[in-house]
Amino acid sequence: MSAAWWVFDSVLLLTLLWVAWQALVDREGELFRAVVLFIAFGLLLAVAWVRLQAPDIALAEAAIGAGVTGALLLVTLGRLRSTPDTQADEEAGS
Repeated sequence: MSAAWWVFDSVLLLTLLWVAWQALVDREGELFRAVVLFIAFGLLLAVAWVRLQAPDIALAEAAIGAGVTGALLLVTLGRLRSTPDTQADEEAGS
């Protein structure tokens, strides 16, 4: 293994750990940021699977872990923001 690949793998590992930590730490209810970091974590994990010579797992991680699950979390977040309390406030204001 060359020095360049070793450096790349080390940076990938540290980035994965940092993104995972940032996604888990609660920042006063910044759910959108957590969802975006979750999607980024899934994509970085797919790169790690490619480096481990497992392209089938990498493809599944990118498609299911980052793609489908990320989209479902974004839709859920959008629906959470339009709760009945929010809708009632909007109707009262108009």
